[in-house]
Amino acid sequence: MSISFEGKRVLVTGAGQGIGKGLALRLSELGATVLALSKSRENLDALHRLDPRIRPIRADLRDWQASREAVEALLPVDLLVNNAGVACLRPFLAATEADFQLTFDVNVKSMLNVSQVVAGDMIARKVAGGIVNVSSQASRAALKDHAVYCASKGAVDMLTKVMALELGPHGIRVNTVNPTVVMTEMGKLGWAEPAKAGEMLSKIPLGRFAEVDEVIDAVVFLLSERSSMITGAGLPVDGGFLAA
Repeated sequence: MSISFEGKRVLVTGAGQGIGKGLALRLSELGATVLALSKSRENLDALHRLDPRIRPIRADLRDWQASREAVEALLPVDLLVNNAGVACLRPFLAATEADFQLTFDVNVKSMLNVSQVVAGDMIARKVAGGIVNVSSQASRAALKDHAVYCASKGAVDMLTKVMALELGPHGIRVNTVNPTVVMTEMGKLGWAEPAKAGEMLSKIPLGRFAEVDEVIDAVVFLLSERSSMITGAGLPVDGGFLAA
């Protein structure tokens, strides 16, 4: 299945490491002009060294106005991947206001903010576009010590459905990918301990965690015209975890 993003400008948030970094590199290989947003200058510099064609943009997505202005300066954007995310993992009774505020600021509020800017411009230009929001299997299945994280990803899934409903008449498709554990730096926070990892692996029919490239494959498909009749959907990349 041949996919090309030649002539497309693609914004990827949280592009400094993990899935976002790999996605930025893949999209550039597929011909896109990649706009890589991260709050870490060090990570952006490292990404730019790997592929000088990628345009790095530094912004703190917790700052509503500053990040809005940073995205406005990048327009036009044809495709958007809201990948930035954080995980504050504590038992439900120990979760703090700071955990909640940070998690929802990055995982949900920034997604709304960035998408408003990008989708508004797509509508003004009368062009179809695509948005992929990176969610999680944690949006659909309760995970111990993940109360705030699960709640944020549940919000991502429902925000995505409403975006798809309202933006569909403008030709803008909006979907999520919902991965199981991926052993990025964030994934290691919750699952590096063998006992915890073993318990999770026992619930995945394929018997392993997802690779970064497997999540990227799903995102690329949903961005491409190969998924032209898919919107408002969530694509699990979970080895069958949610089938149980």
